[in-house]
Amino acid sequence: MAGRLAPVWQPGLRRFTLIPLLINTLLFALAGWLLLSLAGDWVEGLLPDWLDFLYWVLMPIVLLGLLLATFFSFTLVANLIAAPFNAVLAARVEAHLTGQPPAGDDQGAIAGAVGAVAGEVGRLLYLAGWAIPLVILWFIPGLNLLAPFAWFAFSAWMMSLEYIDNPAGNHGLSFAEQRRRLRQRPALTFGFGSLMTLMTMVPVANFFAMPVGVCGATRMWIEGFEGKAVRREG
Repeated sequence: MAGRLAPVWQPGLRRFTLIPLLINTLLFALAGWLLLSLAGDWVEGLLPDWLDFLYWVLMPIVLLGLLLATFFSFTLVANLIAAPFNAVLAARVEAHLTGQPPAGDDQGAIAGAVGAVAGEVGRLLYLAGWAIPLVILWFIPGLNLLAPFAWFAFSAWMMSLEYIDNPAGNHGLSFAEQRRRLRQRPALTFGFGSLMTLMTMVPVANFFAMPVGVCGATRMWIEGFEGKAVRREG
C-alpha cells in the first residue's frame, strides 16, 4: 500500500497535497470533537430509564454507526471544499505515474477542477437519496442493529465514487458513466472504498485520507479501469 501511494509524497506533488491535507485535518478534528461530545448523550436520550442496563450493550453499536456516518459526512464536505485542488492533484499524479497527463494543459485542468465542484453537488444529491432510508433504518427496532453494516457498505461505495471522480472527471466522464464503470468492477470498487472508509475511522490517519484517496483512486483508474501500466518508482 505504501508503495502504491508513494506519489503523494514525491517532491513535485507535495505542494498539491498541502491544501487538501489542511482542509481534511481541520474538518476531521472537528468531526472527532463533535462525536466524542455528543455520542454518549444521544444514546442516553434514546433509552427510557427502564432500559438503562442496555446502555453498554448498545453504545458500541451506536458509536460505530455514528463514527461511520459522522466521518463519512465530513469526508464529503471536505471533498466538496477541496474539489478544485483534488482534480489538479489527480492530473499531476496521473502524469507522474504514466508520463502522460490527461488531455489539456494546466489551464484546462484548472477549468475542469471548477467543474468538479458542480460534480460534488450532484454526488451530494445522490447521497441524500440513499442516506435518508439508511437514517430511517436507525429508528426501526431490530433492524437498527443492521444500520452500522449498511452504512459501512454504503460508505465504501460512496468513497469509491467520491475519489474516482478526480481522475475520471479529468477525462470528461459524467457521474452516471462513473457509476456504470464502478459497477463493472465490484470487488475492486468495494475493496478500495472499504479501505478508505476504514482509514477515515482511524485517528490521525484520517487526516491524510483525502490526498491518499486521490492518489489511490488515480492509480486504480489507470490500472483497473483503463488497463494501462504505471511507471516503476525509483
